[in-house]
Amino acid sequence: MKKIAMIFSGQGSQAVGMGKDFYENSEVAREMFVKAGERIGVDFKELIFEENDKLGQTAYTQPAILLVQMIAYRLFKDACPDIKAEMFLGHSLGEFSALCASGAIDYVDAVELVHKRGALMQSACDGIDAGMMVLVGLDDATVESVCVDAQAEGKKVWPANYNQDGQLVVAGMKSDLSSLEQTFKDAGAKRALLLDMSVASHCELLAPAQQPLTDLMLEMVKDSFEAPIVSNVTTNKYATKDEAVALLKEQLVKPVKYKQSILAVAGELDMAIEFGNGIVLKGLNRRIAKELKTLNVSDMATLESVKEEICS
Repeated sequence: MKKIAMIFSGQGSQAVGMGKDFYENSEVAREMFVKAGERIGVDFKELIFEENDKLGQTAYTQPAILLVQMIAYRLFKDACPDIKAEMFLGHSLGEFSALCASGAIDYVDAVELVHKRGALMQSACDGIDAGMMVLVGLDDATVESVCVDAQAEGKKVWPANYNQDGQLVVAGMKSDLSSLEQTFKDAGAKRALLLDMSVASHCELLAPAQQPLTDLMLEMVKDSFEAPIVSNVTTNKYATKDEAVALLKEQLVKPVKYKQSILAVAGELDMAIEFGNGIVLKGLNRRIAKELKTLNVSDMATLESVKEEICS
């Protein structure tokens, strides 16, 4: 039996029309759209398939991404019932999809949870002009050093996403991030670009969201894991409710160590499968650990391709 990690991307992977192929060709997918929508009072068909302002709002982006990922994973499980995960792994929001895929939370509960998580994140950043900046061409130590020096001057900036060598996202106050653009470029950054975001993910600005999120997780998460999840915060595996609640609370204010997580587990795996829209993590994995083969299930065609490769 192949050792496979089931992996899930985070915000930024969304696109209008994602999951439409599943919806049009699967009764299961259509039922999941309806049940998820009823839970949070959203018409997911309208939200995801039609041009609108809501899909870019974090409180709606998060449940939309998770729903499509869970549909992709459910259809894969139906097609390949004998394939078991060695572990689950997600990038930021994707860790909640990993939690759901592991069996520790029902997908409808997970949709509500991340809908409220998104709202809590936005609320924590309302009125403070928070944001994020992507840096290309700098090593981690240099970025961390610039942030430490800036914090010593009273600036609010933190490393937020360790995506791959030479690509790191920082979060904080937009004015502070902007003030460091030239500093990062002088240090060797090929690009220092403010992202079009009003939330500063994975930094101390989200501390107000931690306790409300914890309360929600305590209600919804179960102590039932098909396989362990790799933590964004520690890069270690966990498989209990208590660990999930504690680590996902910390994940709000600590950086996502995606690169480090893949490096930590690649040697234990034969392959990874990315579920949901796009191939963001497949691309990162190719640059982080070339030896780790990564497949993707993003529509019916890729589902069939993966089925033929590993389920026969």
